[in-house]
Amino acid sequence: MGLPLAGLHGQTVVDHTDTARITAIATMTDTASYGRAGFSAPSAFSPRQLITPGVLIGAGIAMDLNQGFKNAQLRFQKAHLKDFHTAADNILLYLPAAIPYGLDLLGVPSKTDVLNRTAILIKAEMMLTATGYLLKHTVHEWRPDGSNRYSFPSGHSLQVFATATLLSEEYRERYKWMPYAAYGLATGVGLLRVANNKHYIGDVLVGAGLGILTMKIAYWTHHYSWHKHSRHR
Repeated sequence: MGLPLAGLHGQTVVDHTDTARITAIATMTDTASYGRAGFSAPSAFSPRQLITPGVLIGAGIAMDLNQGFKNAQLRFQKAHLKDFHTAADNILLYLPAAIPYGLDLLGVPSKTDVLNRTAILIKAEMMLTATGYLLKHTVHEWRPDGSNRYSFPSGHSLQVFATATLLSEEYRERYKWMPYAAYGLATGVGLLRVANNKHYIGDVLVGAGLGILTMKIAYWTHHYSWHKHSRHR
């Protein structure tokens, strides 16, 4: 009776060893696949990545709570930008989200394959929509032009800084200038919202911070299911 049990125990050990080897090989294959494309493996969460969105959100809230700062912005607007109006902020809003698909057509690879990248984008958009709607309908801050009470936070900043983060995540290792271009574009959209008298500066800063944080969360929580399935099937 002892021999069969010993044999069964040995088989269990072999099975566990095989499983460990398979897992190790799969992990090495994933990492090698990113290395061959010139990219590192998907970045994991680190507390340092909370600093930038945290500072933006904190500074924005502080500015929105300072009525003197908001009054100074209104005076500047009346003195220098009274007749200013442009639709460029609406035109440029979704450009960062569209750029990766244009680069796909040109044969320029992104860090993440198109299926997983699209899933990350959709996840982020769902979080952005929910966050923006909840805050706008809870805070009820008047816009500087008095048109409605949905000023906080800036929905344009939420959207454009989130997709600028996607651009930065996907292409910064291949194109070192991409983060500067992406966040430069996003900053321009935010400034245009202020110039159009639709938001206080604090609204834009909070929207920017939440947008960056939301896209980071979408990356941190993604499992890259389709990409792994296609490589190991």
